Amino acid sequence: MNGQAALGAGVGLKAEHYAQALACGAEGLWFEVHPENYMVGGPRLAWLLRIAEHHPLSLHGVALSLAADAEPDRLHLQRLRALVDQAGPVLVSEHLAWSTWRGAYHPDLLPFPRTGEALRRISRNIQISQEALGRPIAIENPSHYLQLQGHDWDEIDFLEALARRTGCGLLLDINNVHVSAHNLGFDAIDYLERFPAWAISEVHLAGYSHDDQACLLIDSHDAPVAEPVWALYRRLIARVGPRPTLVERDGHVPPWAQLLNERDRAQATLNAVEVLR
Repeated sequence: MNGQAALGAGVGLKAEHYAQALACGAEGLWFEVHPENYMVGGPRLAWLLRIAEHHPLSLHGVALSLAADAEPDRLHLQRLRALVDQAGPVLVSEHLAWSTWRGAYHPDLLPFPRTGEALRRISRNIQISQEALGRPIAIENPSHYLQLQGHDWDEIDFLEALARRTGCGLLLDINNVHVSAHNLGFDAIDYLERFPAWAISEVHLAGYSHDDQACLLIDSHDAPVAEPVWALYRRLIARVGPRPTLVERDGHVPPWAQLLNERDRAQATLNAVEVLR
């Protein structure tokens, strides 16, 4: 399909929006899916491949467990490579997290201490994944809910080191930054100002929910993008220039028109910065 340079603002693709997504001709529109939902084949894969004939596609994985104490599962990588070869995505990404450890699987994206050993281990796992897929991938900054002990590296320095060591890109999730800044007490603007522009291959926007009892924000993807996140996004794009931007929505999925309105708001930000440059 189209190359990355043609990507503007996209949306997470949901089954209930199939007909509207296929027919939509909005400027710069693209779609992202979790590949694990399509790697088994069948009608869902046929549906995805039909979309890929008309729109650029991105695969955003949740199961490689790159921060685990073992190499990524080779069978999983083979299945993911088969989907990449079939669908021809312009972007492939994963999370800086782990979900499997010493044979146990946890249905979540879990944190780890940013140590030198972790940097070596994760760099190796990214390289294994990129070699198996035949292409670079992008790594997403995590959302945080507690102060984890044992860090030797600042998060941005850690991410930049991964990109320089492996040639991977970075997926900057601005909602994750806002949620983590609230929960851990750091400055979201400072984080974005320090984030390496040269490595950003994709940006994510999403909504969050509140856990009032714990005084936490939750990266739930079940609400519209909040105004503080929009403000951070505008600031980032003004600094780094237009980047492929995705509006994520995984819960309380709204009608297509409402989701497209959010996507159009992101596209307007990209267009405004492009004109100024």
